[in-house]
Amino acid sequence: MTSNNAVGQLRSVVLDCPEPRKLAGFYRDLLGGELLEGDDDDWVVLVENSGRRIAFQTAPQYEPPRFPDPEASQQVHFDVLVDDIEQAEPAALALGATLVQGETDGAFRVYADPVGHTFCLVWLPDE
Repeated sequence: MTSNNAVGQLRSVVLDCPEPRKLAGFYRDLLGGELLEGDDDDWVVLVENSGRRIAFQTAPQYEPPRFPDPEASQQVHFDVLVDDIEQAEPAALALGATLVQGETDGAFRVYADPVGHTFCLVWLPDE
């Protein structure tokens, strides 16, 4: 059901990758939630704890985004809110994330997931 004269509503954010089940497991461990069970290894859905859906689909010719590269875009990324960056960063790295860019002009750091999609760990500064 749509509202406010919208044409539709967002069902899922979908990421291309070489191994959907493996990347879905990375995001399940990073964000929480459950993988929807199915027979198809070419399409895997994670329903994270807030009820949002992230789907992962096989892309045999997958090429990761190049970030930070001024000649290319990162295409899409997730901002992941954390309480304590000093605890969250080692946990994300242990899952297979790679630090791409440390703290910049704000309270966030940029990482790549195991197949190269970028995401940020974001925290709110003490006020």
